[in-house]
Amino acid sequence: MMKKVAVVFTGGTISMKVDPRLKAAIPSMSSQDIMSMVTNIDQIAELDIVEFGALPGPHMTPEKMMELKQVVENKLKQEDICGVVVTHGTDNLEETAYLLDLTLSSEKPVVVVGAMRNGSELGYDGPSNLAAAICTAAHENSRGKGVLVVLNNEVNTAREVTKTHTMSLDTFKSPEFGPIGIVDQDEVIYYHKSSAPTPHIETNQIESDVHLLKAVSGMDSTILNFLVSQNVKGIVIEAMGRGNVPPLMLEGIKAATENKIPVVIVSRCLQGRVLGSYGYLGGGAQLRDMGAILASNLNGQKARIQLMLALTVSKTTEELKSYFVD
Repeated sequence: MMKKVAVVFTGGTISMKVDPRLKAAIPSMSSQDIMSMVTNIDQIAELDIVEFGALPGPHMTPEKMMELKQVVENKLKQEDICGVVVTHGTDNLEETAYLLDLTLSSEKPVVVVGAMRNGSELGYDGPSNLAAAICTAAHENSRGKGVLVVLNNEVNTAREVTKTHTMSLDTFKSPEFGPIGIVDQDEVIYYHKSSAPTPHIETNQIESDVHLLKAVSGMDSTILNFLVSQNVKGIVIEAMGRGNVPPLMLEGIKAATENKIPVVIVSRCLQGRVLGSYGYLGGGAQLRDMGAILASNLNGQKARIQLMLALTVSKTTEELKSYFVD
């Protein structure tokens, strides 16, 4: 019996062409236009097309991500659906993919896919990426692996993958451990498992008042103090190295933690995890002792998504910490 895969179209470059008046790419292709270029896919799976929107990546808000989560969840509950593919703009594809990974609990595969070239460019990669994603979603060995991201015939996990280049077709990489598999002539081959399981957060809500800062040389507490004065719900800091900040930021971090605003520390480095290795003024050990949460090897944008979700089910720092420990 032919497997059935739901394909949820949300927009992104995969659905764009260049407008001759603007001389720039805009959403202009329907799901039918795109699918007409994905040849022979009917030999792999029957498709259930879902129209979610025609959103450029930056237009996908956390609230819309939660709407998308509900759509995907409903499709996963259908007995005849073996997996779900979601098309998405690549600018923040990893954030939506990670949100889905954190909130969905089905063993069925969910694959997020996009394109780096629009439909007016030579070498438009949308159809080939979409075909590879459908093959992945339909493959029995994709079950139980969490949410996957497929572009350029590589299979990466939502937790590990990040966009590394503004234009390269192989922009999506997992810097720490590499892809977990490949798509080779419609066959999906897995080489290894994800390095760490993604925590499950059972929620249908999201707290959007969470902010992300990058620590840089000589940075002080001006922005932190402003965020505290606004009584924001959470702060993520991309710290230096192993999770260290300039000393002038300590005032703001202390003010946040004393006002029960959770502060999550990640590294601005592409690889490696944060740890309380340094005890000098502003070192990670001091931040930990002040009540900041060290978030292992998550990048800033994913730690923010995780905190936004965790805040809907946990209120104390100790409860929140449990979601950031490997």
